[in-house]
Amino acid sequence: MATKTEITVEDKLRALYDLQLIDSRIDEIRSVRGELPLEVEDLEDEVLGLKTRLDKLKTDMETVNFEISAKKNLIDESKVAIKKYAEQQKNVRNSREFNSLTKEVEFQELEIQLADKNIKEFKAQIEHKKEVIAETKERLAERETHLKHKKGELDAILAETEKEEKALLKKSAEFENQIEERLVKAYKRIRNNVKNGLAVVPIERGASGGSFFTIPPQVQVEIATRKKIITDEHSGRILVDPVLAEEEQEKMSKLFG
Repeated sequence: MATKTEITVEDKLRALYDLQLIDSRIDEIRSVRGELPLEVEDLEDEVLGLKTRLDKLKTDMETVNFEISAKKNLIDESKVAIKKYAEQQKNVRNSREFNSLTKEVEFQELEIQLADKNIKEFKAQIEHKKEVIAETKERLAERETHLKHKKGELDAILAETEKEEKALLKKSAEFENQIEERLVKAYKRIRNNVKNGLAVVPIERGASGGSFFTIPPQVQVEIATRKKIITDEHSGRILVDPVLAEEEQEKMSKLFG
C-alpha cells in the first residue's frame, strides 16, 4: 500500500479536487436549508421569552392581589379601631382624653382613605396587566404556530438531506486523510477566504474557474502536466486542468448519485 510520501502531485490534485467537489455538494445541501435553522432558533428564543414574560405577569398579578387583600384587611382593622375609640369617647373623664381619641379616629380614617386610594391604583394595575397578558398570549400563540410551521419545513429538509450530508462529511474526512496536512490546511484556509467556498478550481476558457483573470498559456501548459501544485496569483485558488476536472466530476457524480 502506498504511503503519503509516494503519492504523486497528480494524485494530490485529484484528491484535492475530489475533496472540493464533496465539500461543494455539502455546501449546496446546507444552502437548501438556508436560514431556516437560525429562524427556528430565533423563534424558539422568542417563544421562551414570551412564556417567561407571561409567568412574570402572572406572578405580578398575584402580588398585586395580595396587596389588595392586605389593604382591605387594614380597612377592616381601622373600622374596628374607630368603633372602639368611639365607644371609649363615651366614657372619657376630660377633654384631653376626648381629643386624643378624636385624633386616633382621624388617623384611622386617613388610613382608610389611603388604603382605598391604593386599592384603586392596584385595580388599575391589574386591568393593565390583564390587557398585557391577553396581548402576550395572542403573540405567543401566533409565534408558536409560526415555529411549528418552520420546524416542519426544517424537519422535512433534514429528512431529505441529513443522510446524504452525513455520508458526504464522512467521505470528506476520508479524502482529507489521503492528503498531507499542509495541503489540507492550505485548502481550508483558501475555502474560508473565498465567498463561494471554492478553493480548487479548473481552468475555464483560459481563466481561473469563476474568475475573469486570464491564465498565461505557459502556466496553463504547466498546470496540464500535473507536476506541480499551482495557485491563481489573483485569488490564491489551487488550479487544475479541465480534463482532470471533468474526469473527477464524472467519478464523483456517481458517488453523489
